[in-house]
Amino acid sequence: MIRRYLFCFLFMISGGSFAQDADKGLKTDNLIIEKVKSHVFRHVSYFKSETFGRVPCNGMIVYDNGEAIIFDTPVDDSTSLAVIDWVENTLQCKVKAVIATHFHEDCVAGLHSFHKRAIPSYATNKTIAAAKKAKFPVPQKGFKDRMELKVGDRSVIAEFNGEGHTRDNIIGYFPSEKAMFGGCLIKELNAAKGNLADANVEVWSETVSKIKMKYPDTQIVIPGHGDIGNSSLLDYTVALFEVKKQE
Repeated sequence: MIRRYLFCFLFMISGGSFAQDADKGLKTDNLIIEKVKSHVFRHVSYFKSETFGRVPCNGMIVYDNGEAIIFDTPVDDSTSLAVIDWVENTLQCKVKAVIATHFHEDCVAGLHSFHKRAIPSYATNKTIAAAKKAKFPVPQKGFKDRMELKVGDRSVIAEFNGEGHTRDNIIGYFPSEKAMFGGCLIKELNAAKGNLADANVEVWSETVSKIKMKYPDTQIVIPGHGDIGNSSLLDYTVALFEVKKQE
């Protein structure tokens, strides 16, 4: 009987979910959250594009010791709230920051939900300027080329290494798990070149080559769209845009 009451009490104070349930992630018609490393999840939401149809868009959640940082918002405010709620209730972590990897809507569209929850948003100064110009939601706090934050006792890196998909695209790196969020700078295997409206295809492969040399121990790579992989995604992206340079 005592064990039963203890179970009910713990269930209530945890908001109806336990941290160990996090391994199961979340799957709905509009949102997927799945574990990819012991302290890393991928979130997937779906952007409706006139050109490309219903596009799955990735982001990364890293967490440690009761804190979490999210790379890129889901594609709208309601889905962003669902991600925040899941992190708080299932991971039982406070969302410490959201980091936008470039200015396009698949990175910043849900910022209002984070701001309403008093969660600070970060991006490069270039991203902030580009988001303002495009009249997209604007991140609050700017940095130049590199920022390092703490999540729990672990470091999180956000870094500009050069142009590619956009002039402002950055990557996220979580050294303790050797996990990289490449954003739209990195392509899934066998992907096409995609949206090049704001791209610099002349230096794209050079930028990704630089990233591969800087983080040779990378084990997990999450691209902006599509399936996760390892450093082979970096190699594929380099090759995809090297062709363009030789034409």
